[in-house]
Amino acid sequence: MKRNFLLLILGILALPIMAQNRQPQVVDKVVAVVGKNVILQSDIENQYIQYRLQGMAEGTGKEVRARILEDLLLQKLMLNQAEMDSITVTDEQVESQMDQRIRYFVSRLGSQEKMEEQFGKSMSEIKDEVRQAVKDQMLQEQVQTKIMEKVVVTPKEVRNFFRDIPRDSLPTIQPSYEIVQIVKRPPVSIDEKLMVKDRLYQIRKRILDGESSFATMAVLYSEDPGSARQGGELGFAGKGVYATEFENVAFNLRDGEISDVVETQFGFHIIQLIERRGETVNCRHILLTAKVPVEALEKAQNQLDSVAQLVRNGDMTFEEACKKFSDDDSKSNGGYLTNAATGGNWISLQDLQELEQSYPEYKNLAFVISRLGVGDLSDPVPMTTNENNDAFRLVMVKRKIEAHQANLKEDYNLIQSWALNRKRQEAIGKWVKEKAAKAYIRLDDEYKNSDFYYDWNFQ
Repeated sequence: MKRNFLLLILGILALPIMAQNRQPQVVDKVVAVVGKNVILQSDIENQYIQYRLQGMAEGTGKEVRARILEDLLLQKLMLNQAEMDSITVTDEQVESQMDQRIRYFVSRLGSQEKMEEQFGKSMSEIKDEVRQAVKDQMLQEQVQTKIMEKVVVTPKEVRNFFRDIPRDSLPTIQPSYEIVQIVKRPPVSIDEKLMVKDRLYQIRKRILDGESSFATMAVLYSEDPGSARQGGELGFAGKGVYATEFENVAFNLRDGEISDVVETQFGFHIIQLIERRGETVNCRHILLTAKVPVEALEKAQNQLDSVAQLVRNGDMTFEEACKKFSDDDSKSNGGYLTNAATGGNWISLQDLQELEQSYPEYKNLAFVISRLGVGDLSDPVPMTTNENNDAFRLVMVKRKIEAHQANLKEDYNLIQSWALNRKRQEAIGKWVKEKAAKAYIRLDDEYKNSDFYYDWNFQ
């Protein structure tokens, strides 16, 4: 059974799906035992149902279930190894990781209430149900990191990997672009900032005077959509997660204490410490942002209109205009837009569409770029910065690679990642063979003839 991807455990696993109350019940039995850990038929069936709902269940039902089972076997073997190696994670680390994932789901679904409705459970029940799963995954990730820490590929290995791919099996690579930009970020006026700070101080005073709770005021006024629906609660997090200014205040509050107004790159906050656990804190915050005046945005648009005219008339090169007029950090490297997924400059329309789900600055870029030829300069385009401020920019397609069959010259980084993934799979295979020979692993007869990828040495 060939695999074109690393096992699920090697990716970023989502929160376990917990809508069993919406799924048909299966007759349960123990399918496999790995050390002290068991795999139930219901574990396989519940994942199989979710795979089908998400369009991931390629192949026959038997083949998909075998892949799911092997992923579960690998996870349990890693858990078994974590116990043997005395690997641990703290309760604080688990709570922090769990809260981050729940915040992600809340932001995707729109509100805590929608998440509870989706899963048919209260938030406390959801947390109780996923806590052990999150802890197990964190342990598995530590084992995985240890397996992978020395796995690298050399240029020679990349070339050999590419040479071994049958010519008729080489994939078609979609068009990619090098994009340059000139960004105008209109400043927020001092008066606007003072007005926002004053609003926050008024909100703080109402909370301190007992007129309303911090959570209620967060729901009513906070401009952070991810936390506002949860009363401003951010969940447990350690140092390094928040902006420095925010963190310096949050970690010095006492339980229940409310901070003065704190300014970060995202806006202005007041913070309340809910609870401290070891080196992590759980806070609420209320965020208000100072808006760029409409007049300033119009001025930025007109400035970029003039800059575009200079470039089109040949009075100034794009590079010169970028260096002189751009307000973005990218002007130091000629205005090149970085692909946040790869760290390089080449970016496809699909990359742009995927990145805009997480990064505001990529929003609508795919639409703009798809209508530009190489060397074409756009008109001023409205944008949102990663700090959620309004701005304008000019964009130009510097270079374009047309759709083509994969080759080393144009696609070295991509082929390198394929070669690295294969080597990681080989490292996992070697590890499984070694550890499975020493662990107690028992498999139900129904699955013993499954076409597994690794050598499990079943007893």
